[in-house]
Amino acid sequence: QVQLVETGGGLVQAGGSLRLSCAASGRAFANFGVGWFRQAPGKEREFVASITWTGRTTDYVDSVKGRFTIFRDNAKNTVYLQMNSLKPEDTAVYYCAAGGLGQYTYWGQGTQVTVSS
Repeated sequence: QVQLVETGGGLVQAGGSLRLSCAASGRAFANFGVGWFRQAPGKEREFVASITWTGRTTDYVDSVKGRFTIFRDNAKNTVYLQMNSLKPEDTAVYYCAAGGLGQYTYWGQGTQVTVSS
C-alpha cells in the first residue's frame, strides 16, 4: 500500500513560482511512475506532468512546457513539481498519483494552487 501526501500549494502572484511535493509511504514507490494532475473549478481533471520510476523520462501537457519541471528523489520517496512563471489559468487543485504498468493506482488528497493576476 502506498499513501501520497501533496504539500507546497498556496497563493502566488502571476509570474511567481511554487514547488509542490508529493511524499510517499511504502518502499514500492521507487518502482512507480508518478503523475501530477490538476482540476480547476467546473473543469475536468487534466494531466499536467509525469515521470518514470527511473526519472529518465518525463512528459508534460503543452500548456506547462518550459514552465514546469517534474523530478524525483527516490531516496526521499518524494516527487516534486517545480512551477515557474505561473499564470492565473494554472489555478487548480493539484494531485499526485502513482502506480505501475502505466496505471495510476494511488492518489493523494490534493493541494490548492491559486495564482492571482
